Amino acid sequence: MRVSIIGAGPGGYVAALKAAQQGAQVTVIEDKEVGGTCLNWGCIPTKALVASAEAYSKATRLEEYGIDLKGSVAPNLNKIIERKNKVVSIQVKGIRGLFKSWGITLKEGRGVIISPKEIEIKGKDGSAEKIQADKIIIATGSRPAQIPSFIFDGKKILSSDDALNLRELPKSLLIIGAGVIGCEFACIYKELGSDVTMVEMLPRAVATEDTEISELLEKELKKKKIKLYTNVRVEKVEIKGDNVHAVLSDGKEIITEKILVSIGRALNSDGIGLENVGIEKGKRNEIIVNEKMETNVQDIYAIGDVTGKMMLAHVASKQGIVAANNITGKNNTMDYTTVPAAIFTSPEIASVGLREYQAEAKGLRIKTGNFQFRSLGKAHAAGEITGFIKVIADSSTDKLLGMHIIGPHASDLIHEGALAIRTGLTVKDIAETIHAHPTLSEGIMEASEDVHGEAIHVPRK
Repeated sequence: MRVSIIGAGPGGYVAALKAAQQGAQVTVIEDKEVGGTCLNWGCIPTKALVASAEAYSKATRLEEYGIDLKGSVAPNLNKIIERKNKVVSIQVKGIRGLFKSWGITLKEGRGVIISPKEIEIKGKDGSAEKIQADKIIIATGSRPAQIPSFIFDGKKILSSDDALNLRELPKSLLIIGAGVIGCEFACIYKELGSDVTMVEMLPRAVATEDTEISELLEKELKKKKIKLYTNVRVEKVEIKGDNVHAVLSDGKEIITEKILVSIGRALNSDGIGLENVGIEKGKRNEIIVNEKMETNVQDIYAIGDVTGKMMLAHVASKQGIVAANNITGKNNTMDYTTVPAAIFTSPEIASVGLREYQAEAKGLRIKTGNFQFRSLGKAHAAGEITGFIKVIADSSTDKLLGMHIIGPHASDLIHEGALAIRTGLTVKDIAETIHAHPTLSEGIMEASEDVHGEAIHVPRK
């Protein structure tokens, strides 16, 4: 069976490997680089910058750990970017090596669907080639969304892609959008030494998270002296000399060296031939798929950001596996109810399942438990005591409905909650599971105990 995949991001390349493992003859078409946005301009490079920012932050606090530092430390943005590029390069080579080991053909160029069984590949050199396919998977991803009134120029008005390759640290930076990407970059650049201001049209930062999580993050941003304005829009932007002037909807003017626009993602569903075969799109330009990742056209599937579902790399990868399995004869469906999400701010944020406001909107009767990291010996030993773990349980069944963490290693800890929700465990099940001491994961046990007022290291209420 010939399977052709347009796009080699975390959805496309994983689908390719899964299909090849099951005996398919796989061709992948990519017009930029394997790994897609996640590896080249998103998840991995931003985490490399986060690691550098955290290392610098800890270096400035070495005395707290009993270490005397002779001399001074300073961030070198050129070296930080070089390290980031090296990390990305290693991962890119790894994917290309996997393709080679599984006999996957990589075609470099832009794929356009001509018919349900044919794709034209437009090469960067102007060449054109047509290939035949029994099954097609569209995995074209997304790109940074723009505000029409001020277009990215890569110098003064930046996209998230641009922000990953700055060679000089901006003295001041205005970030439009206090969602996941905006808050991550705010923490990175503030830690490295920029004066950071954020503007958000919604009432709070990371507004999709549990309200208590947002509240604590906003307090931490304030402690870092990151200025945050909510419930306000940027109405006008002008470049004047060496600075950018932004006028807000409340009349306030903010003057900074650069602006980073971080208002979400636009879907890459145009120019790939959907109209040639009649593939249906939704109001947001997303490709409509069912739970098997099938489009309305037989033998054509779509996965990842372009479907407009949960725009997370690990979701795209799972969708790719589901699509590849269905193509090769299995019967798989997607389940989005237990998808963990992580935000690499300082402190980290992670969540899975229902937020408290979502549970209330559903009319569910709930109980919550909360445990502060500052009550953990391991957190004090590591010098990272900010944050808490919150669990949400169904009052009648005691089943875990949601888990929300802000604090050290939140992104690693959240998966206990994901597994518990997926398997229908109760908070009592978690509370009665022995957790190793001293660890941060003890906080999950104690937050679960707190649902029933039984947490050992919580004062009497």
